[in-house]
Amino acid sequence: MATSSIASFAEAGADLELAGITKRFPGFTAIEELDLSIPAGSFFALLGPSGCGKTTTLRLVAGLEEPTSGRILIGGADVTSTKPFQRPVNTVFQSYALFPHMTILENVAFGLRRRKIADAVGKAHEALKLVELDHVAARRPAQLSGGQQQRVALARAIVNRPALLLLDEPLGALDLKLRRQMQLELKTIQTEVGLTFLHVTHDQEEAMTMADTVAVMNKGRIEQMGAPEELYELPRTAFVANFLGQSNLFTGDVVASTADHITVDVAGVPIVVPRKRAQRHAGEVAIGVRPEKVSLLTEAPTPEAGRNVLGPGRVTDVSFSGVSTQYLVEVPGVGELIVFAQNMVFGPVVAVGAEVWLSWNAEHGFGLDDDPGVVPRFVPDDSTESIAIQRRIALEEELEQA
Repeated sequence: MATSSIASFAEAGADLELAGITKRFPGFTAIEELDLSIPAGSFFALLGPSGCGKTTTLRLVAGLEEPTSGRILIGGADVTSTKPFQRPVNTVFQSYALFPHMTILENVAFGLRRRKIADAVGKAHEALKLVELDHVAARRPAQLSGGQQQRVALARAIVNRPALLLLDEPLGALDLKLRRQMQLELKTIQTEVGLTFLHVTHDQEEAMTMADTVAVMNKGRIEQMGAPEELYELPRTAFVANFLGQSNLFTGDVVASTADHITVDVAGVPIVVPRKRAQRHAGEVAIGVRPEKVSLLTEAPTPEAGRNVLGPGRVTDVSFSGVSTQYLVEVPGVGELIVFAQNMVFGPVVAVGAEVWLSWNAEHGFGLDDDPGVVPRFVPDDSTESIAIQRRIALEEELEQA
């Protein structure tokens, strides 16, 4: 990214605080008692499925919805009752929302000119340089690729120098390769300009690649919040374990406990979990391990301290994905487990029907805080998707008119 014009956009971002936010619509509650604090200058991601409340949260921060109760503070100032155009906030949408009849430069300068800001054209050129698109300033949106249009939309938002930038599924319309490239570019721009970014997405990879902190939302509440690595390696609930990646989950009674470990009976097999990585230490508990931490063995392994073993099981499916191969293994009494094996040789290591054992380092396991009687694999609730789409369309229309 270009750095020559960074100083023009280096005004510090503001912190965002949501205090006791509740938002009720007729017939349902979208957000319930949400407390959230986002430090100034950070890249924060709200991650969750359609209908979890993340788009409503964005609308509340933008001023397009009023909370039923609670307060919204930006930079320490209470903006709960402030109009959208009076807030130091801009939004970047998935659909770009560029004016097709205007040039790229005119699109970026549009907001500045409406507000009668001095040297609107000069500032627009600086914003385009930041996203490395000043050389296409005279073109129209239809002449640019999807990725270029998204960068223009970003320049148009940044040129207003908001203290807080909201990103509403900004990369959802791009192909996989371009989306990954834009993830890196967005993170670089955020670091350079120093604004506070609030990124709303259902894409786990997008959130983990870009954000400093990720909050996983479910049914209007935050299930868990922290650094991406922390949430992935040490999920506290089955929802987080299965929404942020995939997990093998088991339930059983704690049959032994020491200062460092607990041992859980899983279908008659002792499974060891580090005590510091478990949320519960007695009674019936739910535990798990990530698929890439599990090794697939074609012979029964010799018992070894610090290693957990399940099996024998039968391979029921093999799925090649390039970098790795996914194996589904049915273990009697336990159920179906997932194994991700890096492709070190040509083709799968074992075929469907093969007898195998599953082994993993005990230190890689984790214990959940869920009621052990309810640890289903996560299934998105698509019935709420139309509501989310309708809100997003309304949000774009209202911001365009502001």
